[in-house]
Amino acid sequence: MKVLMNAGPWLPVPPAGYGGIENVVATLVPALRAKGVEIVLASVGTSGLEVEERISAFDEGQFRELQKPYNQVMGLAHAHQARVVAELRRRDDIDLVHDHLEVVGPAVLAAAGGPPVLHTLHWDLRKHPAFYGSWPKEIAVNGVSRSQIARAPAALRDASLGAVHLATPLAGSTLRAETNDHLIVLGRVCSLKGQHIAARICQKLGLGLVLAGPVSGLNTAAELEAVAGDPEHPLHGHPDVRYHLEEVSRYLDGDLVRWIGGVGGDERDRLYASARAALFPIQWDEPGGTAVVEAMALGVPPIGLRRGCLPELIDHGRTGFLADTEEELAELVLRAHEIDPEECRREARERFSPEIMAEQYLRLYERVLA
Repeated sequence: MKVLMNAGPWLPVPPAGYGGIENVVATLVPALRAKGVEIVLASVGTSGLEVEERISAFDEGQFRELQKPYNQVMGLAHAHQARVVAELRRRDDIDLVHDHLEVVGPAVLAAAGGPPVLHTLHWDLRKHPAFYGSWPKEIAVNGVSRSQIARAPAALRDASLGAVHLATPLAGSTLRAETNDHLIVLGRVCSLKGQHIAARICQKLGLGLVLAGPVSGLNTAAELEAVAGDPEHPLHGHPDVRYHLEEVSRYLDGDLVRWIGGVGGDERDRLYASARAALFPIQWDEPGGTAVVEAMALGVPPIGLRRGCLPELIDHGRTGFLADTEEELAELVLRAHEIDPEECRREARERFSPEIMAEQYLRLYERVLA
């Protein structure tokens, strides 16, 4: 089987640091190739993932451009997708397109025709109600959690082939750290992730907390200060920047509560593995939860609010804890030691390995082709 994997024009695959969809693709593709699937990757020129072929419309990722006004960036996704369609039209050996490009991907592919398409939904499905409410019947679709699909508009829900949970290559990791000297929230700093709640809890309890993740692509206090002091900067007034400055920075003391910007690779893994727990005080119905399964794979108990996909991923009391309120979350943080790290690792191996995700997608590919 030859699959065109459309990762979009925003970041390279794998990304250097933050990159949700790109990390998913970077995890899935090697496992598919190990099962004999040939991959044509549609991404940006700097992508380093090993595949049979690469195509791109841009040499570098266009993620930073998204901060500009809509009328300056609206054509980026379309330029990328035009390159994808041109590739599909010039050849006849692509069996299936696995698309990950929000809205523009399925809309253009439905209009263009060509090989069968499976589109994976990675985001909040309350967005784009006009499009999702009239989903193109030519495009097969799947979600990344059952709770995500359950909240979808009826037309999209009816078209769905089901949900495939996200995986992590760390499911086979033997990395261990014995310090357990901090808690961690890893992910993009924004109000939906609730970093201010984690900071408030840890300050109250006197526990160390590391906030690791970019603020709208910014990774240092100096960068944030420059944006805050420049009314003409494209990020001045950005919701994530405002959230950090107004809600998170008040708790940052450089000692107990620290923000270190985005991290990736071995640095991220060591930071995770040395944590006593990973906190998920999410303020929305998280659809995917990659960070949850990464924590479990490294033997770090996830502790979060009972929202979105978290109840599908965490077995309360065995592989982590789920809370209904901030007060309950604070109480459960003090019980992190009750969770067996090896039970977390076992759960990750058995449910969230790349091989399992690849097997599930192969079954979906076969359904689409049939």
